[in-house]
Amino acid sequence: MEKEDLKIVNKGLEDEMELSGYRLCRWKLVLVGLGGLCTGGFLFLLLYWMPEWCVKATCTRTTVRDADVALLRSTDEFKRWFRARIRIMLAPGKDPYDNQASQTASPQASDHTHNPSDSAPGKITRNPEDQHVPTRYFTLHSTKYFWNDSIQNFEVLTGLEDMSMTCSSVHSKHSAGLNKNQQEYRRFFFGLNEIDVKVPSLFKLLIKEVLNPFYIFQLFSVILWCSDEYYYYAMAIIFMSVISIATSLYTIRKQYVMLHDMVAAHSTVRVTVYRGENETEEALSTDLVPGDVIVIPSNGTIMPCDAVLVCGTCIVNESMLTGESVPVTKTDLPNPQRDKKGGDGDAIYSTEEHKRHTLFCGTNVIQTRYYTGEMVKAVVVRTGFSTAKGQLISSILYPKPTDFKLYRDAYLFLLCLVAIASIVFFYSLVMKIINQEPVKEIIVKSLDIITITVPPALPAAMTAGIVYAQRRLKKVGIFSISPQRINICGQLNLVCFDKTGTLTEDGLDMWGIQRAEDGRFQHSEEKADDKSLVTTKFVSCMATCHSLTKIEGQLSGDPLDLKMFEAIGWTLVEATEEETAHHDRIELTYVKPPSQLLPPSVTSPEQDLELSELYELSASYMIGIVRQFSFSSALQRMSVVVRQIGERRMDAYLKGAPEVVASLCKKETVPEDFAEVLEDYTKQGFRVIALAHRRLESKLTFHKVQNINRDQIEKNMDFLGLIIMQNKLKTETPGVLEDLRRANIRTVMVTGDNMLTAISVARDCGMIQPQDRVIIADALPPKDGQAAKITWHYADKPSKLSNKPTKLEEMEIIMEDGNSVDEMKPQEQYHFAMSGKSFAVITEHFQDLLQKLVLHGTVFARMAPDQKTQLVETLESVDYFVGMCGDGANDCGALKRAHAGISLSELEASVASPFTSTTPSITCVPNLIREGRAALITSFCVFKFMALYSIIQCFSVALLYSIGSNLGDFQFLFIDMAIILLIVFTMSLNSAWKELVARRPPSGLVSGPLLFSVLTQILICLGFQIMAFLLIQELDWYSEPDFYNCSAPHHMDNATEEEEEAEDTIMSDVNTTLFFVSSFQYLIVAIVFSKGKPFRQPSYKNWPFVLSALILIGFLFFILFVPISGIYEFLEIVCVPLSWRVYVVLIVLGNTLVSVFIEVGIDMFGTKWLSWLCCRQKKVPKARYMHLAQELSVDPDWPPKPKSTTEAKPSSDADDCSYQIEAVS
Repeated sequence: MEKEDLKIVNKGLEDEMELSGYRLCRWKLVLVGLGGLCTGGFLFLLLYWMPEWCVKATCTRTTVRDADVALLRSTDEFKRWFRARIRIMLAPGKDPYDNQASQTASPQASDHTHNPSDSAPGKITRNPEDQHVPTRYFTLHSTKYFWNDSIQNFEVLTGLEDMSMTCSSVHSKHSAGLNKNQQEYRRFFFGLNEIDVKVPSLFKLLIKEVLNPFYIFQLFSVILWCSDEYYYYAMAIIFMSVISIATSLYTIRKQYVMLHDMVAAHSTVRVTVYRGENETEEALSTDLVPGDVIVIPSNGTIMPCDAVLVCGTCIVNESMLTGESVPVTKTDLPNPQRDKKGGDGDAIYSTEEHKRHTLFCGTNVIQTRYYTGEMVKAVVVRTGFSTAKGQLISSILYPKPTDFKLYRDAYLFLLCLVAIASIVFFYSLVMKIINQEPVKEIIVKSLDIITITVPPALPAAMTAGIVYAQRRLKKVGIFSISPQRINICGQLNLVCFDKTGTLTEDGLDMWGIQRAEDGRFQHSEEKADDKSLVTTKFVSCMATCHSLTKIEGQLSGDPLDLKMFEAIGWTLVEATEEETAHHDRIELTYVKPPSQLLPPSVTSPEQDLELSELYELSASYMIGIVRQFSFSSALQRMSVVVRQIGERRMDAYLKGAPEVVASLCKKETVPEDFAEVLEDYTKQGFRVIALAHRRLESKLTFHKVQNINRDQIEKNMDFLGLIIMQNKLKTETPGVLEDLRRANIRTVMVTGDNMLTAISVARDCGMIQPQDRVIIADALPPKDGQAAKITWHYADKPSKLSNKPTKLEEMEIIMEDGNSVDEMKPQEQYHFAMSGKSFAVITEHFQDLLQKLVLHGTVFARMAPDQKTQLVETLESVDYFVGMCGDGANDCGALKRAHAGISLSELEASVASPFTSTTPSITCVPNLIREGRAALITSFCVFKFMALYSIIQCFSVALLYSIGSNLGDFQFLFIDMAIILLIVFTMSLNSAWKELVARRPPSGLVSGPLLFSVLTQILICLGFQIMAFLLIQELDWYSEPDFYNCSAPHHMDNATEEEEEAEDTIMSDVNTTLFFVSSFQYLIVAIVFSKGKPFRQPSYKNWPFVLSALILIGFLFFILFVPISGIYEFLEIVCVPLSWRVYVVLIVLGNTLVSVFIEVGIDMFGTKWLSWLCCRQKKVPKARYMHLAQELSVDPDWPPKPKSTTEAKPSSDADDCSYQIEAVS
């Protein structure tokens, strides 16, 4: 039954979950209620913390279809549980996309339409004659899941994309808009169009924070201490908790307010809704539903939803989404039905595939362009949390938990402390019963042992190091929205870098041009603004083939386009609305060269005098841009259709990746040495762009051009030549990468640029060392019955290596001949490089090979944004701790997915990144790793110290219980407040070490040297405490006051009989001895555990810690040798003979020497000794990437030989879809 009715929702997505159905059970509810009352509410708390237990304790299992409660569990590694109440909504139909014009909602329902997200939509009042269909749904993480009878499961309604509509159907079926009734009907399912970030009240946040298990334990401790009249420390803990809760509430509320303000800008704006037949009406953006058609105003707007353009052009600032503030041009969605000769056929509309035609929620439409009599219209595709911005906000509101070994180990460590506490609890219980103490005393004192062993101040102490690290990061311009990740940064062993704007400068500089004529390259030219070039097709292509636009009189657009246009010195003029009124669909933009560059007369036999007069262009040379096909990263090209003013025929110009442009040109126009010339430039690290031209047929009119498919234009082109752009490395890049390399941190380049350019930049910045080999994996998908295959090419080394020793030269020859690769392994490293296309093929067809490739993969070129995220996931799957550093543009997914994402952009897109650097430089990466390592070591130091403190105090109390004594309230107070809190908060102040070292700190508390260190210190402290405890009882004067050497009284003269009895149990020689010995022990372990190099600055540089420790040591020695009556009475200690005080000093010195000696020994030889032990047992490395590296080191066929091919062939077993890999030379 359970297996049968386990549903999967969001299948294949990041938030995939298993869903089980439950029905509320009355008798179970009654039992839980009684149990809660009997346990004083603790059972209710337990069920609040554990949603799974809560559902199973109050409900019985049923089918998902009939369930009242949904229990969901995420299928990721965290296996988180969620519960949701299933509700019923009454609506006129079940399918939101039905045409419900006839089933109109009655006027009484209007209240509901304005608030369809009410918690109980079933309470709608409607006319009795209306037939309503009950629809089951539940809400989780601001997303509604509706029951679908056809698939017998719950599903999310995202918007029009659910219908899998084609581009032509967007135009034919959806461009007319919805009427009022249809809109109202759809609002039942999609709700109001708003990203509703509710800022919780302080009371709600307080209750949620206070119900944290940690604060509940503190409350239990405080009640216990108050019952034992231990008010002072209880007040101190309450004070600390109040500050901690207040800080936490302030931070959480501040984040909610920030998010709320971020979405408020577009949450409610007035929009013009198109109702068909040129009818429009003003409405609030919250009323929009998928299928509505909105009119984009000419002066721009902030988009309140995701919508696809069906008419007109928009210039949009998408910095909110991509992090790039460069405006992009959005054109209307192509309509394949208008082009009778159809290109690739009718594609299914998708916001990702057609993002060049989609306006995203929260992006700023700066201005629109339209033809006379036509409005710029867009069809609403998604609303609310389904939009691009909604998903971004959702990922911030409901983040995935950080999975880090330190936090898992911390819980294990706490469980160990609880186990120790349980043993001592039963021991003290037995001792108290034997001593026949009162029942109240037995219960209170025994429970007190638990609060001693599990210190309530532990979480506050653990976060101190992170808070200090966060403060230090802020000083160097690094801000964090997820402070817990600072510790994880200390474990990073691989960092992915975007190239442009991250490793290299943002802008590109024009290096030169290389024109091609008659199928031959001309000599390269430095300048393109020469008089002799002004009327060439090459310069005309540079002048027109771009997406530049004028915003408030300033040229704006892609930096590459700007540099290219500025290099020729032309002027861009945009026609006004009045000018376009003369002709239907005439050029909206035209370009012209500066008059001083023009030859005396530029005329054409095809000149149209009438048009010349119209534009008064008799003396100038102007080109109008008729149609623009925007740059597509998938196609790697853009093109334009233009017409020289005064000519009848039009021209097409193409610009894009050289390989792509060459493939679209006539073979005879592409120079024979094209590949060699291109390779030569890309190897030098230049960014190369190719240009092409085609004269269009005279029968192509303006109207035909507006409706034609781009594939009809982008073919049979004439190759014009190459533009060579220079992308300079940032000055700090090589130094930072060298620091990371020395620290054994792998660096990987993930870029959208050309492969050879990326390899060249990787060599220049030191990511690939001069002597290292680069193996290019060129993968092809299955085609014509042939299996998918990878061809391995060995990239040539740069010529600048020719002056290196001959050893390398000989090795190079061996490699090229393809002889045994084993000879290479000890001498040189190898790196894999691949393109986004190859990565996609390898991901799909060579899953087993993928992990081996990423082990040495250094350059990933032409990568799409989602592929960057996939790469990060693959690296994490082989147990790398991955950092991602990018400028926010196209890196959002990868920045969020990495263990530590560092955005170099302060724009809104970076809000999803855990870390943001205010300086756009990769120097933030080593800074963050250094601070992460320091914070991690601080966490270990504090945890070890707090564990030792609780165990030392626990042993002291246990030894005193054995003689019917205990530590006094003010002794506890002095230890807890003056020693522990002061030391904990100052030992965390060590700043990070100035450079990165080759070894990393351990990732968890359960590591050999760390556990060995803790256990040895426990045994040392326990041994010296027992020594002092036994020694004092052997002395002659034991329990006799030393009146001759002490001025402090042994007993208080005016004490009552009861008080004297209580004093007697505390004020004793053993108590005093153990108080002094344990107090010194806390300071000894604090000094021993407070490590400096190689991850933190030495402790002697941490002056608050040194000062605190010296003052405390000085004070303890002072009160030991100078008995002052007031202090002794306050601390409830007695004066012991001078000889014994000297003994105590000797015991403390002995303890210090042994502790320091053992800890130094563990630091110096512990790791070697443990690794020697592990080697004897032939232990398999824990990290998957290390295990893979071991396997590959003994594989004779790895790395693949030059010019060999690896094929993927389906295995013979029909049920098994894995692939067998064959190497074919």
